Amino acid sequence: MKSSPTAPPPSEEDRVREHVFDGIEEYDKRLPNWWLWTLFGAIAFSVVYWVYYHYPRQRFSDGEQVDREMARIALAAQNAGAALTDEQLWTMSRDAGIIASGKATFASTCASCHGENLEGKIGPNLVDNKWRHGGKPVEVFKVVNQGALEKGMPAWGPVLGGAKVAEVTAFLMSFHEADAPVEKEEVQ
Repeated sequence: MKSSPTAPPPSEEDRVREHVFDGIEEYDKRLPNWWLWTLFGAIAFSVVYWVYYHYPRQRFSDGEQVDREMARIALAAQNAGAALTDEQLWTMSRDAGIIASGKATFASTCASCHGENLEGKIGPNLVDNKWRHGGKPVEVFKVVNQGALEKGMPAWGPVLGGAKVAEVTAFLMSFHEADAPVEKEEVQ
């Protein structure tokens, strides 16, 4: 094909490299500025990231940091349970916001064993007045927090934290009255 007489002469930008590979010619163009700034920014970020996270000034290994954080969480969960009283938990059980939050936590963690309506499945019924480990709010809090491993109830305190355990306890106690008699259920 002949080139048209009106075609503009090739500019410096459209220069083709001298080598040809498999019949393919390459333009010799400069990379766009946005691409270069992205590259240089990624390099700078990686250097800053390395210095911040991998510089040898770190005192504790990752495993030690996890162990320290787990110990802190366990201590906070124990302290949260010690501060609550029966009166505080009864008051919480009459607050609609706390009950809603406790219900959501119950549905995601406890309903598989105790049923969505607290009627009991694998675990015991929670709406009647028969309790295995005591029916006072503090006793219920203790069972939810520390579990009853001999009966298959896991300790939810380390998983949920003291505040969520208190909300679940308040949700459970919202189905009961403060002056209702409590029967001790014998476990087979």
